[in-house]
Amino acid sequence: MNIFRFAGDMMHLTSILVLLLKIYATKSCSGISLKTQELYALVFLARYLDLFTDFISVYNTIMKLVFIVSSTAIVWCMKRDRVVRRSYDKQLDTFRHYFLLAASFALALLVNEKFTFQEVVCCQL
Repeated sequence: MNIFRFAGDMMHLTSILVLLLKIYATKSCSGISLKTQELYALVFLARYLDLFTDFISVYNTIMKLVFIVSSTAIVWCMKRDRVVRRSYDKQLDTFRHYFLLAASFALALLVNEKFTFQEVVCCQL
């Protein structure tokens, strides 16, 4: 195990837990971009498609599942939780993420090692 990868994973996990704790403690998601959190969830879902085809290690599998579940939990909380979603201000979340998705999809179709579904989707994000 690479100590730098482990340290990076732990810092990333800590930042996600702090964000989730902030949302649940304050029952507010003000100041958090839903579009950015959706992109995080999409990136984790796309990059970790190999979770179902390739086994690397128990640690790797657990971390992939934790990142997928935690990012989708943040999105779910911001969209579906009755109390939290009232604090989300759509007028302040002006990031045009559809342009980013379209450009990354176009590049993934053009730049890939082999033209397979998993390769294109993983390269896209």
